[in-house]
Amino acid sequence: MATAGALATPSSTSPLRQQRYSPIPPSPPDVFNGMIPTPASARGRRRRTGTGIVEYIRRVFNVQQMDFEFALSQMFYVCVSPMRVYRNIYYHKQTKNQWARDDPAFVVVQSALLSIIAIAYSIAYRVGFLGTLKLMFFMVAVDYLLVGAGVATVNWLFTNRVLIAQPLLHSVRQQVEWAYCFDVHCNAFFPLSLATYVVQFFFLPIVTRQGWVAAFVGNTLYGGAVGYYLYVTFLGYNALPFLRHQTIFLYPIALICAAWIVCVALGFNVAAFVLGVYFGT
Repeated sequence: MATAGALATPSSTSPLRQQRYSPIPPSPPDVFNGMIPTPASARGRRRRTGTGIVEYIRRVFNVQQMDFEFALSQMFYVCVSPMRVYRNIYYHKQTKNQWARDDPAFVVVQSALLSIIAIAYSIAYRVGFLGTLKLMFFMVAVDYLLVGAGVATVNWLFTNRVLIAQPLLHSVRQQVEWAYCFDVHCNAFFPLSLATYVVQFFFLPIVTRQGWVAAFVGNTLYGGAVGYYLYVTFLGYNALPFLRHQTIFLYPIALICAAWIVCVALGFNVAAFVLGVYFGT
């Protein structure tokens, strides 16, 4: 009987007794692991971002590591079929573990094309050597890179704070990379530059005149270019599966249409205004 009683009484080391009388309750499973970034993980991301920027700048000066053929093909498709450009980001995410391009060839080629365009405008307006250098600086460093960095920063903050979809219970919260936002700007800026720089160059005899026709042509060039810029921007963020409400990037197109009607009705020529800012004409 004593033996049976001893067997019936739970021992002090049995799991049942530990679970019933343990003064510290067992901790729940950490289902949110990876969803809320810790300071260490945030510092690690900053270090990786800094390393990626340094590596990106280093590749700018290494021509052999740049794929110019692929960059030119992307420039072609961003004009005729922009959705095809963003199909490659899924493959890039799987192979490089990032959404953004790590090859600066696109930026280098576009900067070179903008420099050539600046030289063409300098010859047309006879601004001289120093004027040519100044125009190249503004077209490449200011209009393309500096303004693009500002636009990318605004979109980066906006998408990460507003457009991130709520992750599932066991999924990791993803974030939009700043470099990807800059890639989206570069993709959208190329057709915009073709319209407002290249096409406008051949229409200079028309857009620089007074009258309704000049206002219609100039405003149509800039209105269509900015509208297409917003459309390509929308496609870029719509390609990210963890974002929501990306159609918000298309809303300003309605304002552009309204502004186009007002400018044409009033005879205000946006193209002539921009040329006046650049060349004082």
